[in-house]
Amino acid sequence: MTTLYLGTRKSALALWQANHVRERLLACHRDLTITLVPMTTEGDRRLGGPLVETGGKALFTKELEQGLLERRIDLAVHSMKDVVAELPAGLVIAAILEREDPRDALIAGPGATLAALPAGLRVGTESLRRRAQIQAVRPDLQLAGLRGNVNSRLARFDRGEYGALILAAAGLKRLGFTDRISSYLEPDISLPAAAQGAIGIECRAHDDATQAYVTALHHPDTAVCVQAERIVNAVLAGGCRLPIGAFATLEGPDIRIRGLVGEPDGRHLLRAERRGERGAAASLARAVAEDLLHQGAGRIIDALRNSAP
Repeated sequence: MTTLYLGTRKSALALWQANHVRERLLACHRDLTITLVPMTTEGDRRLGGPLVETGGKALFTKELEQGLLERRIDLAVHSMKDVVAELPAGLVIAAILEREDPRDALIAGPGATLAALPAGLRVGTESLRRRAQIQAVRPDLQLAGLRGNVNSRLARFDRGEYGALILAAAGLKRLGFTDRISSYLEPDISLPAAAQGAIGIECRAHDDATQAYVTALHHPDTAVCVQAERIVNAVLAGGCRLPIGAFATLEGPDIRIRGLVGEPDGRHLLRAERRGERGAAASLARAVAEDLLHQGAGRIIDALRNSAP
């Protein structure tokens, strides 16, 4: 028997994802045992302030990656939208699982829609990307910051601190909260973050044995879309500090890649799109990012960076 140590954050969603990976790996490999190693990341310790002020989403992966490099764990499970564009030397994403629903979701009571929310309603979301797009179509809503895990955010909604929430549909579905979703925000209204809804497995680059186990879970269609989205984000030098969206879909042999950069108040949204053969996904993704830069995305990005604390 081979024993692998799987590192994960301690949040309910991270543990769900880790257990999901563990169960699927065990189903594929009868010679395998897997021990979960819950770890507290710097991002978990700093949940009090806005993410844009605390160092970004890399805070949620750094300790896990350090555990890999120090050989305390053999693999780490991440939400791919939390994974920075450039991995630490010696580490690779060995598998990307089939994607869950990539859309954003509205929580506001049975049957509620974004268009029907009353003017002035306090809507909770921490994402600048979501804020920019929601303010563009509903400038009369009051968008407010919202940190914490899915459960704590829902609890704050239930206590009446917010009239509505906008969260990733994937996390809600994975935790069994599908019935809390009032409606979905289609990509034309709220373009998802790069890699939203996808789970990745990170390993040491030269650990061929572990990589051989996890490749059984790799989903090529999801991977090509996620990789294209991450290229858009990387060319724009994006991250959670910036209102950037990137979303790719396969349409037969072709891929459609959409990108967005916006000002947080929604006054200016820049959009770009390319379609072409799946094999050209990387070059198409770079072209989407370059189209956005030609429209003035660099000015928006630089202004936001310069204003960051």
